[in-house]
Amino acid sequence: MEHLIQHFRKDEQPFIEQVLSWQREVEDRYAPKLTDFLDPRQRFIVSSVIGQDDTLKTACSGLFDGAERQRMLIFPAYYEATDEDFQLTAFTIQYPTKFIQLRHPDVLGALLSLGLNRSKFGDIRVNEQQVQFVVAQEVADYVRLHLTGIGKVKVHVESLKEDAPLLINEEEWFEEAHTVSSMRLDVIIATILNVSRQKAQALITGKKVRVNWTERDTVAFELQEGDILSIRGSGRVKIIMTEGRTKKDKIRLQIGRLAQKS
Repeated sequence: MEHLIQHFRKDEQPFIEQVLSWQREVEDRYAPKLTDFLDPRQRFIVSSVIGQDDTLKTACSGLFDGAERQRMLIFPAYYEATDEDFQLTAFTIQYPTKFIQLRHPDVLGALLSLGLNRSKFGDIRVNEQQVQFVVAQEVADYVRLHLTGIGKVKVHVESLKEDAPLLINEEEWFEEAHTVSSMRLDVIIATILNVSRQKAQALITGKKVRVNWTERDTVAFELQEGDILSIRGSGRVKIIMTEGRTKKDKIRLQIGRLAQKS
């Protein structure tokens, strides 16, 4: 276990402790444990910790195809997990689309303003005609009752019909190769965005950068393979891998960049 923990960052330790307590709970009670919605990094940690033996298994669901935020079920190996175990409710929002276009941040802000924790709802998907989002079943009635407006728009929340198609996330990633002098956050942002180090540092200290869904404001923060960067206004970047060094001792870096929607 010690060896496992070394792979994670120091500030991820509390979450690892949480996962270990879930693991003990399932072992002691011999019954499944359902988590709140977790981001991909958290799910990676859960799978790494729990995936160490064959007595326990994990499964996850966020309803949407390729959902970023999903609930996880940790369960004894003999148990057969079903869709119902994840206790998810999908909603759609009716609103006057002729006059206004709701965006993802509008919906997220409205849900948070209900006083709900972010961990109680999953992905929000939006297109020109409709909004769909997923919440934990235990807060579904509360959301249905209290989400009556988003910004200045009156909205009506209703359960998504069984056979209604879920919105698809049409994300496209492009791969790029770069050479960098180090894996420092400011160096990598400056290289990827083709801006000065000062500009990159201003983005970081201005709290506009997240690494693995966590805000990072330390310019010298060290990135690792598998990290996902979100830079406000410039989209997302995934550190795919480092491919050795050049003759001048620079690091060869493969990244994936999420295409910005026009």
